[in-house]
Amino acid sequence: MKISVLPLAILLANLAFYSASAMALHHEPQDAEESASKTSANEGKVLSSIDAGGYTYMELENGGNKFWIAAPTTKVNVGDHIRYVQNMVMTNFTSKTLNRTFGTLIFVTSTEIKK
Repeated sequence: MKISVLPLAILLANLAFYSASAMALHHEPQDAEESASKTSANEGKVLSSIDAGGYTYMELENGGNKFWIAAPTTKVNVGDHIRYVQNMVMTNFTSKTLNRTFGTLIFVTSTEIKK
């Protein structure tokens, strides 16, 4: 019985090529700058916060955009990076407790401090 080496060599070459291609598709960022530039839409850095009426109102910044969210009372510090789960967006929302109107306010169901 004679075994040809050529089909085996072609099979091994294909496996090596496709394995390298699959690994390239799953590239993870290697440096901190590249990781930091991939910020999710539902997160931001806390610029300020106000507790009132069972809510914590937080001014966040993400990619140069500043916006306000309202979450159930939460302990946060200026500079914390948080993620949130969006529930509803209100425009021209007036908080009677704060005696303030927000152009846009995002109500969220939960927040998490990103480590």
